[in-house]
Amino acid sequence: MSDWFSDGAPIEAIAADDRAAQYGDGLFETIAIRDGAPRFWDAHVARLQTGAARLGLACPPADVLGRELDAAIDHSGVDGNFATAKLTLSAGRGPRGYQRAADTKAILRVGIFAARPLPAANYRDGVEVRLCTLRLAVQPQLAGLKTLNRLEQVLARAEWQDDRIFEGLMLDTGGQLICGTMSNVFIATESAYVTPAITRCGVSGIMRGRVIAWLQSAGIDCEVRDVGIDELFGADEIFLSNSQSGVIPVRRCGQHEWTVGAGTRQAQALAAANGVPECRS
Repeated sequence: MSDWFSDGAPIEAIAADDRAAQYGDGLFETIAIRDGAPRFWDAHVARLQTGAARLGLACPPADVLGRELDAAIDHSGVDGNFATAKLTLSAGRGPRGYQRAADTKAILRVGIFAARPLPAANYRDGVEVRLCTLRLAVQPQLAGLKTLNRLEQVLARAEWQDDRIFEGLMLDTGGQLICGTMSNVFIATESAYVTPAITRCGVSGIMRGRVIAWLQSAGIDCEVRDVGIDELFGADEIFLSNSQSGVIPVRRCGQHEWTVGAGTRQAQALAAANGVPECRS
């Protein structure tokens, strides 16, 4: 049975002249499916629409996206109570060359996959991360978007094979902390939370946005600004956010160690209270 669907029908392949395959010309969203429903659906749709507008692509309306997702879940054979959906929006098929044809039509595809829960110890004790050698290129036009071109993340993830390392943290070419290969980063001090600005490069994660909003709704300061490596290593606590798994504490990066303290526990509690039960202690 196919994992992928388009226009409500299963697909096994895409055309060789699809611009997604040729140039990474398009966008994607990776969505947690819990109890048969997409988590934070409105936020995913909004980011996809924002990205499509910035890339000059025609994004299907929200109701069409929802119908396509529901049909894929129903026909996938995957347990919809705990699954992962991937929506890709390709710029469509076209002739060789970077310029899109005037009549090119965007193509939506939906993949449904079994989700893999993280060990409880990751939430309780924290995970080990590393600092990636590869630097993210600065390109404000694409900052925040989940484009189909993920070569920087592919190369960064190839830097380690050690299963003990959960994630790699990435700096930009100016040496500022941006994000992880698959996550966003928060640091906590006694007085505030801070997360790196995603204005020059990196992906503005859905869970990142939720965590910021939850903290602010609780009357807790969360700064969004540049973060240098010294500030990272000097922080009281570090945690990661990801749409699939919520809030994950960090306990070690190389020779640097952190405790899983009250700041991280508070962020986990807010996530658990707002639809991310994986974070429940």
